[in-house]
Amino acid sequence: MNWYRIKTAVTGLRRLANLPEEDKQACIDAYRFFQRMQDGEKTKTADETKAVADYYKVLNNMLSVFDLEKLYIPPQLNDSEGLYQNQLLCEQALLSELNLKNADKSHLLDMGCGRGRIAHHFATLTGGQVSGYNIDPNQLENAVEWAAECDMSDRLHFKTGDHHKRLEYESDSFDGCFSIQAVWPFFKKEELDAHAQEMYRVLKPGARYACSEYLLTPYFDWTNQEHVALHKRYLPTLAATQSMYPSDVCAALERAGFRVLLSAPSKSEAWPICEQKRDLILMGRKLVRGLEAIRILPPWVEESLDLLQTGGQAWTDAEKAKIADLNWRIVAEKG
Repeated sequence: MNWYRIKTAVTGLRRLANLPEEDKQACIDAYRFFQRMQDGEKTKTADETKAVADYYKVLNNMLSVFDLEKLYIPPQLNDSEGLYQNQLLCEQALLSELNLKNADKSHLLDMGCGRGRIAHHFATLTGGQVSGYNIDPNQLENAVEWAAECDMSDRLHFKTGDHHKRLEYESDSFDGCFSIQAVWPFFKKEELDAHAQEMYRVLKPGARYACSEYLLTPYFDWTNQEHVALHKRYLPTLAATQSMYPSDVCAALERAGFRVLLSAPSKSEAWPICEQKRDLILMGRKLVRGLEAIRILPPWVEESLDLLQTGGQAWTDAEKAKIADLNWRIVAEKG
């Protein structure tokens, strides 16, 4: 572990220790909200969006302690490397799918940019600009600070944004857009068209959208009780509100005017890396218990880690059964 990772983990612990009571309670309420959704409670999109923001405000700090600052599990493209290097490989592969003609002059859109670390990687690789938006101001504050620290504020641009609203960008603005486990898990089926149309609007003609996203596989069967039970346990852990099939997303993209060039499973499974993080969290819980004992961290932190591990195991079981995919690949081109 390098100095940056140590610094990030310590910062995450400090923020958790100083978390305002209202933020802590909002995070707990959000997780319970996700669980009620899985029990069949009918919910409104606005309430779902608020719950996601409340949950991620705390989750991003908690997972940064365990080297999950980018808040996604990549496919294990190289089994001799860990999470971070496989994230870089996933991002490099995604960038290549955008097929940029003049990379150094390109302007890309990162949809659901989190702390801006993926945007930073893309801007470093291309030499161009990246704009990103996210629902969580806490993560965006971190993204802006990191851009300034890296002397890239002139090429990295971040703002608060909501997938469910009109994107605050001009039409025909971007040479490409991308998402990694940040878009499709938050839309009801009837909401897909509106967002696909917004993506189409902000891209330049001939530009591409590429993603590595959580989607159900065609093998998932809503009448299969085992499938549904696993889904109920793992979805709140992903901080996701919905589960779509690739065919639903691709159909929406095509109706918006895109030509779908690729819709395919991940090139490799993510569950081996999920298990690496599970083992790390198990070790980390010993430290958390010690910090709780001397009142540096509140007891709910370990309870939250326990929920993450339970959901993480359900995810591993689901992916091994090939009924869900954390990194389903879609590439679509604007006509």
